[in-house]
Amino acid sequence: MLIFLTPLPALAVNPDEILADPRLEERARGLSAQLRCMVCQNQSIDDSNAELARDLRILVRERLTDGDTDEQVIDYVVSRYGEFVLLKPRFSARTLLLWGAPAALLLIGGLILLLMARGRLQARAPAALTPEEQARINELLDKR
Repeated sequence: MLIFLTPLPALAVNPDEILADPRLEERARGLSAQLRCMVCQNQSIDDSNAELARDLRILVRERLTDGDTDEQVIDYVVSRYGEFVLLKPRFSARTLLLWGAPAALLLIGGLILLLMARGRLQARAPAALTPEEQARINELLDKR
């Protein structure tokens, strides 16, 4: 009874899509786990039931059976749909800002905090009173 109540992964790959060669099927599953469903946008094409995801799964399998390498399949899909189709974007000049911005912001924030702390910790001597200020203080004290 407990087996029926435990959640199982809901993979959307249909039996008619599965390749006869287990090694090719394993490669296809690995590739389709890296590709984003353009309809769902938060799921891989391996997990999505959308028609576009099904078409992409079939495309990946066709390219693999035609002899393409994993990198060639990914490059082909990216050339058609753009970098957004990758669930984990590649590191390139385009994504440098995306990957480097959090570290740069933390560094800048830490530097600002350090400079602010240094400024507050340094003891500052009070500025000397001008003769007019001293005269005003003396005048106020004499009125008591």
